[in-house]
Amino acid sequence: MWKTLIGAIKMLLVLTIITGVLYPLGMTGLAQLLFPSQANGSMLVQNGKLVGSKLIGQNFSDPGYFHGRPSAAGADGYDGSSSSGSNLGPTSQKLKDDVLERVRNEREQNQLSEGDRVPSDLVLASASGLDPHITPDAAYMQVKRVAKARGISPEEVRILVSEHIEGQQVGFLGATRVNVLELNMALDTLK
Repeated sequence: MWKTLIGAIKMLLVLTIITGVLYPLGMTGLAQLLFPSQANGSMLVQNGKLVGSKLIGQNFSDPGYFHGRPSAAGADGYDGSSSSGSNLGPTSQKLKDDVLERVRNEREQNQLSEGDRVPSDLVLASASGLDPHITPDAAYMQVKRVAKARGISPEEVRILVSEHIEGQQVGFLGATRVNVLELNMALDTLK
């Protein structure tokens, strides 16, 4: 019996060292070697200052910036340690009220009429609450507001949006999208 127990303890130690130490160190080293930016969080720096990760949405509320998706992550949203959706279902009155309020806000901020369509990604939070992208339609809808707030031509802002449209991943996965943080960083370089 002792021989079996000692053998089991040795196997536990060997597997712990392999799976708990060697494998994680090897994968971390390989990731740092092959994909250093992604392994370090895809952090973006502007003028020597860290401004965020291109993988995590941020709350932009200033009229001179493009706004991203609403967030239900954490008490105030955009909390990476509380990543989650609201878990409100389609029959939830709170969800309906929140969406209607967001639609009203988008129409008011972007000077849209009642008949103008507001893209759903500007009024519905993503499942993680941290989605850094919006659709090209959502970005183009905000062009007039951003241009007016910055005192530049809408055409100049529209061109910037066009330059920041990302294609589908691997050529066929997902939809075209615009990274809000990268677009806002590019805006800051204009004026």
